[in-house]
Amino acid sequence: MPSFQTRRPFSALRAVLGGETGGGLVLMACAALALLVANSPAGPAYFAILGAHLGPLSVLHWINDGLMVLFFVVVGLEIKRELLDGQLRTWPDRILPGMAALGGMAMPALVYLVVNASSPDTLRGWAIPAATDIAFALGVLALVGPRVPVSLKVFLAALAILDDLGAVLVIALFYTAELSWPMLAGAALAAAALAGLNRIGVRSLAPYAILGVVLWALVLGSGVHATIAGVVLALTIPLRESPGRPDVRASPLHRMEHAILPWSAYLVVPLFGFANAGVSLAGFTGSMLFAPVTLGVALGLFLGKQMGVFATVWLSVKSGLAPRPAHASWTQVYGVALLCGVGFTMSLFIGLLAFAERPDLEAEVKVGVLMGSLLSMAAGAAVLRLAPGTPSLPHQGKHTG
Repeated sequence: MPSFQTRRPFSALRAVLGGETGGGLVLMACAALALLVANSPAGPAYFAILGAHLGPLSVLHWINDGLMVLFFVVVGLEIKRELLDGQLRTWPDRILPGMAALGGMAMPALVYLVVNASSPDTLRGWAIPAATDIAFALGVLALVGPRVPVSLKVFLAALAILDDLGAVLVIALFYTAELSWPMLAGAALAAAALAGLNRIGVRSLAPYAILGVVLWALVLGSGVHATIAGVVLALTIPLRESPGRPDVRASPLHRMEHAILPWSAYLVVPLFGFANAGVSLAGFTGSMLFAPVTLGVALGLFLGKQMGVFATVWLSVKSGLAPRPAHASWTQVYGVALLCGVGFTMSLFIGLLAFAERPDLEAEVKVGVLMGSLLSMAAGAAVLRLAPGTPSLPHQGKHTG
């Protein structure tokens, strides 16, 4: 396969892979800091600031419903970029990560439903353990070092992108509040206008950004979660290069991607983690660890993810549907399957949507996400550390498989 640097147009995904996902490490630090602050003398001030209102929304809602739109714009840009001209551009490229993503979403949801079968009020949280946090997972791979073949990093990134696509669809279909049809109609018109800009060949990002803000406001008032506006905006951004600028990196999609990605990776997502990972342990009891939501989320992430991902990869390879990632042993594949259980950002996000009317369950969601993600992170890192290293390859550091 052509290398990232020479034959394939550059994308933010490959920049993240090459840069060893520093944003994921920042996110880890912010999540740990949130736990410390929430359980320190500064805890009351921390929760008071998040609950304070700025205009129509609280600080927490501005972060979750406003700033996180940038994260979803990046998700949408990467989905479009990789499906049209990246690691997922052909059906053979999509089979293995696609099957793994399906298994990795279905099995955790099943585990959660089984654990919560006797608790109908909490079944709504079935999708919480179904998402993989690409920044966290790739950040752990960065800590493991060069022992992991690049093909597995590419596989994990591709799987997580398809996983994100599934999560976006789940949010849109299953976690939508009561709809405001006038606002939804306005959002549809704004989306159509964005598509029209693409159709007539507009390459300046300013009109897309202005209409994107309008789309966000309309979606926010429609009952569909506002972050979906970020994905819709991203999918309308042209991938074709600008006239007179043959370098594909000059395309509007790439320009927007590289303008937003640093802000998303190093500010928005860490701020989201800091605002949402803080769990006060003041009223914590041992029984909370065995509450249906906590246990369902934790086991879904730790057991469901590894079972779903590894089983579908094994079946796909053994049946001849797709080859195993180049130069990767089955032990290393299993280690990456474990890392897929790190579901921090998207899992917390879905949890807040699932139980928006049940704030009493938020602590259980957060504890479950933290437990499942930490177990998956520790187990995945240990397996990858202990797995036999791959032999030195002529082009190690490039995707050669």
